[in-house]
Amino acid sequence: MSLDALDALATTRAIRRYRPDPIPEADLATILWHATRAPSGSNRQPARYLVLRDGPAATEAKALLGAAFREGWGAKRGAHGFDRGSGADPDSPKARAARAMQAYVDNIEHTPVVVLPCIVRWRAPHISEGASVYPACQNLLVAARALGYGGVLSMWHALVEDDLRRVLHIPDDAVIAGTITLGMPEGRHGPVRRLPLRDVVFEDTWGGPAGWAIDPPDTRFTRAGPPREA
Repeated sequence: MSLDALDALATTRAIRRYRPDPIPEADLATILWHATRAPSGSNRQPARYLVLRDGPAATEAKALLGAAFREGWGAKRGAHGFDRGSGADPDSPKARAARAMQAYVDNIEHTPVVVLPCIVRWRAPHISEGASVYPACQNLLVAARALGYGGVLSMWHALVEDDLRRVLHIPDDAVIAGTITLGMPEGRHGPVRRLPLRDVVFEDTWGGPAGWAIDPPDTRFTRAGPPREA
């Protein structure tokens, strides 16, 4: 059962725990079709989507990604202090987030579907080229949510990009813009927690209050990221 568009937008969150069930090809086609509806600069439509499931190249690529994601998370876990401060308490949100992330990177190889969104470059690298692929990534994630699936966009593929290009025969003029993992969530989607509108929406001047920017009554809030201890 698909969701209302606004409900899908309001409940699309990062999902990193997946059941082993494959995503039916009809659903994959629907998800990717909606990704291609996104806008792109000058309507050039340079985005391409390399879908990895269980083929021999996909299996090799997932193994590369697994190693890269574990390396990336290991560095981030230490640099961001996930095991210090409140992270030392196993019941804290910080510790729970660390466990969820560790489980995620430990199981990349078993993720039902991995999508590598790419950009076919038509000019020299430019600061705005991401605008032609990242709206499509969000469309993809919202479409997956609407069909009951979940996913998350990551960038740790960069640690093994040369090997991925070799294994997957990605041409030199194609940019790997991210890694999207997809699957049926192990748990439920649950509510999305974000900062209050009053903290992020300004009117007329920076910091100017926008009295009309009021969160719906059932909104749940959170702080931005884990606290940083000295």
